[in-house]
Amino acid sequence: MIQVENLTKRYGQHVAVDNISFTVNPGEILGFLGPNGAGKTTTMNILTGYISATEGRALVNGVDILEEPEEVKKMIGYLPEFPPLYGEMTVMEYLDFVSDIKQVSGQEKKQSMEKIMDLVKIGDVRGRLIKNLSKGYKQRVGLAQAMIGNPKILILDEPTVGLDPKQIIEIRNLISSLGKDHTIILSSHILPEVSAVCERVIIINKGRIVASDTPENLSKGLDDGTRLIVRVAGPEKQVVKVINEIHGVKFAESQGSKEKDTVDVVVESDPDIDIRKPLFFALSRASYPILMMKSLGLTLEDIFLQVTTQEKEVR
Repeated sequence: MIQVENLTKRYGQHVAVDNISFTVNPGEILGFLGPNGAGKTTTMNILTGYISATEGRALVNGVDILEEPEEVKKMIGYLPEFPPLYGEMTVMEYLDFVSDIKQVSGQEKKQSMEKIMDLVKIGDVRGRLIKNLSKGYKQRVGLAQAMIGNPKILILDEPTVGLDPKQIIEIRNLISSLGKDHTIILSSHILPEVSAVCERVIIINKGRIVASDTPENLSKGLDDGTRLIVRVAGPEKQVVKVINEIHGVKFAESQGSKEKDTVDVVVESDPDIDIRKPLFFALSRASYPILMMKSLGLTLEDIFLQVTTQEKEVR
C-alpha cells in the first residue's frame, strides 16, 4: 500500500530524515516510533504531500506522491499532531467544509458525515462550536476530518497527545477498530500506545530506521536469554539457591513476596535452553511447589532504549 524508497529530507546542513526505506502492507496498523526530533513528523509530512523530499520517493498504491499529489491525497486521511480545526465553526459546519474540500458529492456527503460522526462518537456535539469542546472531543473531530472521503490510508501523528488517561484509552480503542477497514500509520513517542494497537513497529532515531519488526520479534532478537518469573511456595533464600544451582540458569533474583509464604523469582537462562522442565523438577525435589510461571519478554520500552542506545554508540 505504501512504499518508501531511500527517502531523505535536509534543511540546510541538518538531515531530518536520512535515507530511510520501508513498506506498509494493506490493512496493517504500523507504529512509527521515536523520540521527539527523530524525524517522525517530517516523514509523515512527506507521505501526505505537505512537504517534498530532498531525495528518494514515496509511492501510495503505486502512485508517486511527487508526480501525482492530488491522486495520492484522495487515498490518505491525515490527523496532524495539532488538528486543523476552526473554532468558530460547529462540528457539522466543519465536517461539511472538509467534505467540500475533499470533493465529496452532495448525495454522499450527508450519509458519509453521519456515519463518521457515529463511528468516532461525536454526534452528540454536532451543533456545538469546536472552540468549546474538550481536548478529547477535538481529537475526535480531527480524526473525523481525516476520515472524510473514505480514504484507504489513515496517518495519525501523536493522536493522543495532551489527553487524559480515559480519553487515551477511548482514542486507542477507536484506532484499533478503524484498523479493520483501513491501513494505518500511527506516529508516536508514547510506547504503551504503540504496543497496544500496532501489529508492527518501526523505530526511528536521528532520522534513521534503527529497528523494524513486530514487538514480539524485536524482543526475541534483542534479548540474549530467556527470562521467566516464578512464584514458589517456600523460603526465599533456599528457593533462590535451588534455582541458581540448575544447569543453564544464568541468574535467579528474588522479587520479594506477593503472597503469604511464597517468593517471586526472576530467572534468566541461556537462550538455547528451555529451563521450565529442569526448574519444575528441581523445585519439586526440594518440595517447593511452583504456583505461577510466566515468560518475561522485553517490553517495547526496553527495545526502544536498547536500539536508540546502540545507534548512539555506532554514531
